[in-house]
Amino acid sequence: MDNAKIKEMLLDIQNSQLDFTVTMTGKESKRVNGLYKPDTREILLHNKNFKTDNELIYTAIHEYTHHLVNEEDIVANGGKEPPHSARSHTNYFWAKFHALLEVAESKGYYKLDVALSPELQQLTDEIREKYIKPNGQIMQNLGRDLIKAHALCEQSNIRYEDYLDRVLQLPRTTAKSVTKVGMLTEEDAQLGYENMKIIASVKKPDEKAKAVEAIKSGKSPDSVIAMMKKKAKEVDPKEKLEKEKLRLERTISELTQRLEFVEESLAEMA
Repeated sequence: MDNAKIKEMLLDIQNSQLDFTVTMTGKESKRVNGLYKPDTREILLHNKNFKTDNELIYTAIHEYTHHLVNEEDIVANGGKEPPHSARSHTNYFWAKFHALLEVAESKGYYKLDVALSPELQQLTDEIREKYIKPNGQIMQNLGRDLIKAHALCEQSNIRYEDYLDRVLQLPRTTAKSVTKVGMLTEEDAQLGYENMKIIASVKKPDEKAKAVEAIKSGKSPDSVIAMMKKKAKEVDPKEKLEKEKLRLERTISELTQRLEFVEESLAEMA
């Protein structure tokens, strides 16, 4: 592939109104496989790092994702160049990157086929069966036991937080996540602990079912998280205003009480 063919492929995967260049440097780099320069809209590919076009295409799509995100930021900023964040590999970036890879696969530009290596396929099956699934089941059981421990602590007048900190020596945030996982179904445990944490964070049953289905269909964890964030933003305008009204009323009440306290304190000082 040459530079022009790579650019043509990228535009076919997703069009961009913001012009960019693609340059294969003809070099090898031990630090990075590629680079995107947002100021000059350059995609640089250290093609000596790759043995196959498939590897080259993967990196080209990665850098093109940076370009597309940059384009979105410029549009959101009214057409002006926004300040570029040092943290470029966000959850949104990875979700978009994985979505572009899926498009590239559907168009025949890129392939991820573990079955090409029977040995890798066998190892993959073993990793799922020996580690990912059992880990999910273990953490689910731990979560259920933590729920029981919480109840027993309350019965014994023991602070559960202190029990976590100094008896189990388990970080509270970890305990909270594991406890949520303990409330999931036995079937969910087959997805592995990390995916279970994502599912457990979803409150609505129908949205939770969509998250499970997305994971089972092969969506990456970042893609599922991004999907759930998008759903969370799709709030009914009336519901949004009602929630804001409640927050304002609560704030007004708290400020009113504080004002009364201050006025009484001033009156006593007079």
